[in-house]
Amino acid sequence: MRVALADPPAFTPQYDHALATALGEAGAVVTLLTSHFRFGESPPAVVYARDESFYRVSSRVFGRSRVRLPFRAAEHLASLRKLARVDADVLHVQWLAWPEMDARRRFFAPAVFTAHDVLPRRTAERLDLWRRLFAKFDRVISHSEHGRRVLAGLDVDARVIPHPVFPADVPRADDGRTALALGVLRPYKGLPDAVEATRRAGARLLVAGDPLGSNVPPQPHAEARLAYLPDDEIDRALSETTVALFPYRPEIDQSGALLRALGAGVPAVAYDAAGIAEPVARYGAGLVVAAGDVQGLAEALRTVLADPAPFRAGAERARAELTWAASARAHLELYGELA
Repeated sequence: MRVALADPPAFTPQYDHALATALGEAGAVVTLLTSHFRFGESPPAVVYARDESFYRVSSRVFGRSRVRLPFRAAEHLASLRKLARVDADVLHVQWLAWPEMDARRRFFAPAVFTAHDVLPRRTAERLDLWRRLFAKFDRVISHSEHGRRVLAGLDVDARVIPHPVFPADVPRADDGRTALALGVLRPYKGLPDAVEATRRAGARLLVAGDPLGSNVPPQPHAEARLAYLPDDEIDRALSETTVALFPYRPEIDQSGALLRALGAGVPAVAYDAAGIAEPVARYGAGLVVAAGDVQGLAEALRTVLADPAPFRAGAERARAELTWAASARAHLELYGELA
């Protein structure tokens, strides 16, 4: 089966690479349609082909400057035309970067869409727009039961394929009292709640990630490593971590940072927001508290720090079950309904 995975803006290169690799190892002929990743090196493609011909100028020249936006808009129109001409048994789109323009898309191959954020923040209130967009696809995938329920409210019968973990064998080098806030530090990730909860719990906080859209003022109990971190630096942070914190607001459905932590055997304490809490609760890989409950977050943090072993065992269960091979099998079963 010929599968075209499409993430033209390269929003999730690690996810794209892992899924493309798993599909290729399962026997599919996979091409990843994407662009140059602006903030680091993309993993090498071994069992699939990578086409980085999208957004040739705006992905390479301007960094985060707003000067790139007019170039991005023009290149987006070109990306629509290119995707319309994809020759594959299945076209699997990962992201719709400009929903208002993407509503004009036409696909000539059977098309699948993964609703990573279900309803992205900027256009979440425009339900009619998203109904039109979802109707363009033959199948829609959600990472969580929460996402499936939200999509059902838009008359979309989504298939749940859980987000796999990103496995990593990191040595345990934590001090027994370190909590981690990991990933691109956007406002919805609730960093102030993590700061306050760790202060109340008497824990150390390690903030590791790109501070896009969030200020990280100095804190006496916190260390900040503020950059887009390469894999070895992420693994170092995870090795020094006793528990990872996810006090997110319900603006995304699932978190790659959470799956990176669980894949390293690090348990989590999370708000019950969107689909974030589902793998934590399902596998006993940490504790879940009501969204916005900072005191509950601090108390759950104390509980995990006092005896992390059973929660680490839950993270290992998640790692054993939420594999990329299992995800590839589920994707290929869905593709087979269309090809």
